[in-house]
Amino acid sequence: MPQEKRRSDQLPISPLVGEMSGRTEGGALERCRQSLAFLLGALLLGFPTPAFAHASDRGHVLLLPTGYYLIGGAFAVAVSFLVLALLPPTVLDRFWCRRLRLFTFTDNARILVSLASFAGFAILIAAGLFGSRDPLSNPLPLVIWTLLWAGLTLLQGVFGDLWSWLNPWYGPWRLLLRLTGRSDEAAAWRLPRWLGCWPAVALFFAFAWFELIDPAPDDPARLAFAAGLYWLLTLLAMLAFGYDRWSRSGEFLGVFFSMVARFAPIERDEDGRLDLCWPGAKLLTAEPLPSSGIAFLLLALSSVSFDGLSKTFFWLGLFNINPLEFPGRTAVIGSGSFGLVLTFVLLAAVFLLAVRLGQRLAGADRPFSQAAGLLVWSIVPIALAYHVAHYLTAMLVDGQYALAALSDPFALGWNLFGTADMQIEAGIVAGASSAWWLWNIQAGAIIAGHVLAVLVAHGFAWRLHPQPARAALSQFPLTLLMIAYTVFGLWLLATPTVG
Repeated sequence: MPQEKRRSDQLPISPLVGEMSGRTEGGALERCRQSLAFLLGALLLGFPTPAFAHASDRGHVLLLPTGYYLIGGAFAVAVSFLVLALLPPTVLDRFWCRRLRLFTFTDNARILVSLASFAGFAILIAAGLFGSRDPLSNPLPLVIWTLLWAGLTLLQGVFGDLWSWLNPWYGPWRLLLRLTGRSDEAAAWRLPRWLGCWPAVALFFAFAWFELIDPAPDDPARLAFAAGLYWLLTLLAMLAFGYDRWSRSGEFLGVFFSMVARFAPIERDEDGRLDLCWPGAKLLTAEPLPSSGIAFLLLALSSVSFDGLSKTFFWLGLFNINPLEFPGRTAVIGSGSFGLVLTFVLLAAVFLLAVRLGQRLAGADRPFSQAAGLLVWSIVPIALAYHVAHYLTAMLVDGQYALAALSDPFALGWNLFGTADMQIEAGIVAGASSAWWLWNIQAGAIIAGHVLAVLVAHGFAWRLHPQPARAALSQFPLTLLMIAYTVFGLWLLATPTVG
């Protein structure tokens, strides 16, 4: 991700550097108290009624007291805001600074790992073109949609940037440079600084459209063509513009995974030393994102949100579609494309409005772009939480299909890993008991993600506003947005859907 050069009037790299002023203005304190009282009043008046929850296979409807979960989720986010508003900044300063040294890990095997990943990718493309046409027995759609998009995202959020090792471009790119005698600095073209990561935004939108709107994203041959073309074009771009530059600007998977990896509790420095830190601590050391980076993170959250919304009876009813007689994805291409764009635009507008109102409440003297570029990092825990909640059942069920398909990638009766004949336990997500524990895991992930987002946002608020009262005031509108998004996320889990 391109980053702006540091100037004397910019913020320091670490939000924890420097003393936090304990002095507050009387007017700011009074506005802070009024805002907190208003927040509690809004919560007490705005609690929703109980709803129906469903099991993740969408075929089982179970009556659960989901209204209490909605209330509890909103209350948890609100209380976290109140506690952070009253805590001295030095308390969280010491909290975020804690590190536990682990060991040193070098990059010696990175090329070999990437080359092995490329070989596996080539086999998957061949399986997509020449293997079974059944998406549940062909490994390509199962690996891309379940193991890569759903599973690796979760691993990135836990273990850090695995994608920089596992991506199928680094090894071939280094090999081609050695064969041609070129260096990465000798790239033919330079990307203009103003471009930022807008190419990655455009490619991520195309990816989201293909996953959510295209009539047949699981078709092995169709997916093989799209994935193979993307790999080739990305490799050419890396050779033309340089690996690092295109990885930060145009390779959307690398941009997405690197942002998610900042949440991970494992930190790796330039010397390869691994440290254990608190989840989200690395987010607070980030530089402000440019407008393209802001758009990318908001698109990541809005796309997974719309994926859940587009399947609800509510959304389909807006377009006079009977959810009990769903006509198929071909019939909703237009409404789906509109909804994908609309969800992004609305989320971006509300987020930027919340940041703007917070800046005005706090009487901020920092540029708006700087505040938005920092506070948007608080979206990462929410996006990761939505990702876990949304794809949990896919990982549990389709992950089993992936293990079976990988043993026989071309449907020739092979059993390479001894899993080709494994019994698929689809019942793990069916039934009343499964619905209960799945709901609690999904709801817990969403609530925890929003609470962590409030924690991260307050860290940035103190970085922007050294006076605690002003920092709390600046976060009031953004906290209201997070409370509303918590309720929205839990409602998505609880409302009946198709599919």
